[in-house]
Amino acid sequence: MNRRQFIGSSAGLAFAQSRPRRVGLIGSGWYGKADLLRLIQVEPVEVVSLCDVDQRMLAAAADLVAERQVSKKKPRTYSDYREMLRQKDLDLVLIATPDHWHALPMIEAVKSGLDVYVQKPISVDVVEGQAMVEAARKYKRVVQVGTQRRSTPHLMEAREQIIKEGKLGKIGLVEIYCYYHMRATTNPPDTAPPSYLDYNMWTGPAPMRPYNELAHPRRWRAFMEYGNGIVGDMCVHMLDMVRWMMDLGWPTRISSTGGILIDKQSKANISDTQEATFDFEGLRVVWQHRSWGHPPDPKYPWAATFYGDKGTLKAGVMSYDYIPLDSKMQGVHKDVTYELEQYPEDKTEKDLERHVAPAIRVHMKDFLQAVDRRSRPVADIEQGHISSASCILANLSMKLGRSITWDPARGRIVGDEVANQALRRPYRAPWQHPEPGKV
Repeated sequence: MNRRQFIGSSAGLAFAQSRPRRVGLIGSGWYGKADLLRLIQVEPVEVVSLCDVDQRMLAAAADLVAERQVSKKKPRTYSDYREMLRQKDLDLVLIATPDHWHALPMIEAVKSGLDVYVQKPISVDVVEGQAMVEAARKYKRVVQVGTQRRSTPHLMEAREQIIKEGKLGKIGLVEIYCYYHMRATTNPPDTAPPSYLDYNMWTGPAPMRPYNELAHPRRWRAFMEYGNGIVGDMCVHMLDMVRWMMDLGWPTRISSTGGILIDKQSKANISDTQEATFDFEGLRVVWQHRSWGHPPDPKYPWAATFYGDKGTLKAGVMSYDYIPLDSKMQGVHKDVTYELEQYPEDKTEKDLERHVAPAIRVHMKDFLQAVDRRSRPVADIEQGHISSASCILANLSMKLGRSITWDPARGRIVGDEVANQALRRPYRAPWQHPEPGKV
């Protein structure tokens, strides 16, 4: 960097810090609040506006933000993200809606000149993701994806000190898995939606189902109409972590099998048992989830196991363990980092995953730094797209009953036009599916 570039860069940083960044949140539920309140902890931003189709949830979030932000001002509230963005008074927007509502607000936000933090998976279909990446690049916006394993302190250490230093030797297989009993198991009747919820807007571009209490709040992942099941929710994190740790791009071949093998009584239509194989050059990454039974290792119910010819690494949200093959060498165990004394709000915040809070803070700091530098963050939208689309393709493989060979240059499945037709889900009118080349 020469002197002129340095001065320009410094001036830009100074301007960015001359007033609080103005922030909006779309989706004020569980994780929207978790993300926003961590952002408030790492920088004195001004939360200007909140948007949600649940009026009760929205009002509670506005009160909470007013308590927690420096200015103590209550944010304005909106039920339509388009009206919020039309105010042109934001610098950043956080998107933490259900998955079927990620693409349209994100694209509209970058068109409005905003930098974006969007939750994972970035999309419900592959074409949405392609359009999102294209929009971020076209409008030159910074977009961070909420795959915060890339910012988890003990996993950052494992990446640098175990994998990057070659302590595992040649890695030929990584197993990734989730054995949480997280799938909805009940079958409640359909009812009229509550008066405080705009269910038509909540459904948006997704197929219209009768309202059911499983859909809102928080349990909408029970239905494939709104997401991609446990693979879209949990595999995306672990696959993304493996790709980051090992500097991997796209898998070349994806296959998956599974279905509803045990719990056939629930209203949920997502798989309760599924395996998926992601083939990379010289490496196989194998996913498994079961929402029933015991995990093979109770210490690692949701994690990755890296198998090398010199050792094994188990890496999860709560800890990592390095086990060298040579019994004369010293193993390493590291637990999750908590920051409860530095951030006492974490102790009492309702529903906060306290073990994840430090990772979200690091992820937010990385996002803000990328915004200031106009650089790509650690979980850039393209990386989020690769991990999200790979999981979507796994579900497609299971549905079609055959493997998928992916061509990343063309963004197409090789030699399978039936599968290519499924890269785009139909949108419910009047919503229009975003298309690459037209954002």
